[in-house]
Amino acid sequence: MNIGYVNLYVDDLDAAVSFYEGHLGFELRFRDDAHGYASFDAGAVSLGIATIDPSTPDHIATVGGLRGIGIVVDDLDAEYQRLASRGVTFAQPPERMPWGGYLALIEDPAGNILYLDEVTTVHQT
Repeated sequence: MNIGYVNLYVDDLDAAVSFYEGHLGFELRFRDDAHGYASFDAGAVSLGIATIDPSTPDHIATVGGLRGIGIVVDDLDAEYQRLASRGVTFAQPPERMPWGGYLALIEDPAGNILYLDEVTTVHQT
């Protein structure tokens, strides 16, 4: 058994596709506007982006906020500079964590916050 994909929920598919493809550089596998969904090659798992109607009761709890999804990079400082130059918003700049990790927090157009993490032997699994 493997985790094959992770979905993030957004309210603007165009903005999300532009961000994940254009800013972060993930390869778009497919996009289905009729169903409000796009899938990206994100390495070992796929990243799915799904729209959710803002009028639904669970919209506020589903779109935006810290998601616990980590994007792993070899050189956080270099990636931070590259993404900042592309207009990526950071909720937190690179910072050394008390447990030894080194990470930043990025924010997508829907307000979803993701980890940008320089994985070291200190906290690799």
